Amino acid sequence: MRRWPTHLTGTLPPLLLAGIGLSHPMELTPETAGWWTTMHIVLVPVFPLLGVGLWFLVRGVPGVLAWAVRVAAFLYASFYGVVDAVAGIGAGALVSNGVAAGRGPDADGRDPALDHLFAIGNEVGTVGGWAFLAGSAALAVLAWRRWGPAALPGGLLTVAAAWSFVGSHIYWPLGVATMVALALGLGLLGEARLRHEDRARGPVGDRAA
Repeated sequence: MRRWPTHLTGTLPPLLLAGIGLSHPMELTPETAGWWTTMHIVLVPVFPLLGVGLWFLVRGVPGVLAWAVRVAAFLYASFYGVVDAVAGIGAGALVSNGVAAGRGPDADGRDPALDHLFAIGNEVGTVGGWAFLAGSAALAVLAWRRWGPAALPGGLLTVAAAWSFVGSHIYWPLGVATMVALALGLGLLGEARLRHEDRARGPVGDRAA
C-alpha cells in the first residue's frame, strides 16, 4: 500500500480548512458578507472530506467498530454541510444583497431572520459534529486494538481535535488549531496502520515507497 494516499487523505482536508479558517470573518457584516458567502461555497466540497479521511483509514477492515466509523463518517458528511448551506451561504447571501442586516449575534439592528438561520444551521450541523466525534472515538479504539500501542498518540489527538471541532468550527484561533491537530492525529493513525501492515508482511514482503 502506497503511503502518500493514506497520509494525504487524512491530513490534506483539515490543513486546507485550517488555511481557509485563517480568513474566516468573526462576524457576518455587510463588509464581510461577500467573502463569507464565497468562502462557504468553497467549503461545500471540503468539509465532507474530513469524513472521507475517517472512512479511508478503515478501508478493508471488517468488524463492528469499522462499520461504526463508516456510519459516523456518513452522518457527519450528511449533517455538517447544513452549517455551510444555511448559516454560511444562505445568511451571507441575505446580507450581501441587503435583504437582512448583519452584525454580531448581540448587536443592535441585527435582523432576527439571521438569528433563525444561524440557529437551525448550527443545530443541525452540531449533529454532524457529534457524529464526527463518535467516528473518531470508534477509530481510536479500533486503531489501538488492531495496530497496537503505536496508534495511541494519534487516536487520542484525533479524539481531542474532534471534541474541539464540535464547538469551534474553523474560526481563528481555536478552530484553526483544531484542524491542525486533527491533521496530525489522522496522519499519526495512518502511519500506525502502515507500519503495522509492514510488520505483518515481514522483512521480505513488497513495500511501497
